[in-house]
Amino acid sequence: MRLLYNILFTVFFILAAPYYFFRMRRRGNWQSGFGQRFGRFDSKFKQAITNRQTLWMHAVSVGEVNVCTHLIRALEPRLPNVKIVVSTTTTTGMGVLERKLPSHISRIYYPIDYRSIVSRALSIVRPKAVILVEAEIWPNFIWGARKRGVPLFLVNARLSERSFPRYRRLGFFFRPLFRGFAGVGAQNEADAKKLTQLGCRPEAIRVVGSLKYDAAAELDERRRLDIPGMLRQLGVPPEAQVLLGGSTHAGEEAMLAAIFLRLRQKFPDLFLVLVPRHFERSREVGRELEALGIKFIYRNEITPATRHGPNTIPCLLVNTTGELRYFYEHATVIFIGKSMTAQGGQNPIEPGALGKAMVFGPNMQNFADVVKNFLARDGAVQVANEAELERALAQLLANETRRAQIGSNALAVVQENLGAIDRTVDMIVEHLDDSELYVAPKRQV
Repeated sequence: MRLLYNILFTVFFILAAPYYFFRMRRRGNWQSGFGQRFGRFDSKFKQAITNRQTLWMHAVSVGEVNVCTHLIRALEPRLPNVKIVVSTTTTTGMGVLERKLPSHISRIYYPIDYRSIVSRALSIVRPKAVILVEAEIWPNFIWGARKRGVPLFLVNARLSERSFPRYRRLGFFFRPLFRGFAGVGAQNEADAKKLTQLGCRPEAIRVVGSLKYDAAAELDERRRLDIPGMLRQLGVPPEAQVLLGGSTHAGEEAMLAAIFLRLRQKFPDLFLVLVPRHFERSREVGRELEALGIKFIYRNEITPATRHGPNTIPCLLVNTTGELRYFYEHATVIFIGKSMTAQGGQNPIEPGALGKAMVFGPNMQNFADVVKNFLARDGAVQVANEAELERALAQLLANETRRAQIGSNALAVVQENLGAIDRTVDMIVEHLDDSELYVAPKRQV
């Protein structure tokens, strides 16, 4: 089976490599750390992990990275003798790691799941434990870690409506992989049941809740943006309402922009902020705004000297990364992206943690349990199509009391679901308490 996987992976990698390298080039800064993807590390990294007990954590992209940074802050006091290494797959994820983590946390790109590459990376890092954030299953990496006797943990585990049938259909292949996890932190009972069906040992699974509630509730005070000041520079009146599209995907920006033009007839001071999920699409989105006749400015064009007259710039297009949370804080109404023209949805917890009124479309499969909680408590509005979206936005913009009610309900949901990070750390530490990684806290005399 392993031989077949490696043959198929090699064929797929050769065929898919041009596409993925093209995407990396579009996102920029792809040369930095490129060799790490092939298990090649510089002397600075090797020196940092020399003679250290290493814990390897992996977070695929921005959403998982945000969770990972908060998990690290909770883990470090419990495992004081450990050198933490964090890997990610995307350049945007690496950007977040570099901004949010202190310099003593080593950051690398996750190796391509080719047997010799993974073997080289594991031989250099020599992890004493590995923590995977969410369901990121790469067979050669898992096989390599288990061969070395390294305990594996899967945290914030969730299974989407699409991934679960795939894993189950290929159960003969994935079941041994899932069975090998020493500890699994499931988000809810439904996911715990699915994980058991996929091969995870029941005694290894613990329902801890979603770590994203904790991550969203904690604001990084070390880096603040003066959003009100930025809006003043653009000539936005202090009393103006802000419609924000967060983590939008193709088709959603043009849809929101068209709705915005119609809404502005009733709300003349309305200001639009668009934050595409992938910043490299900004030029494409800019062309769509130009075709609709909407004057806008790119976020990276704003300097301390930028000054515009009142209501001359009705739209801000954010083409930077890591700033969405700060724009959320000052939005009047928020639309959650990837929920209308794409599948899966983006994270609705951050707006909820800020007590903001939010609207999303029918496609929130990646956050089904979270969405269920918000809707049950009247903490969000879900719509089926563009017409419903326009009506919902108009109603919320016109009714401050209703906005406050939805925001307050959403905040209550977030607060009721806090504590998953601490429960996850407890699970990991309990499994490691007999290992050389763990140092028991000193008792007070």
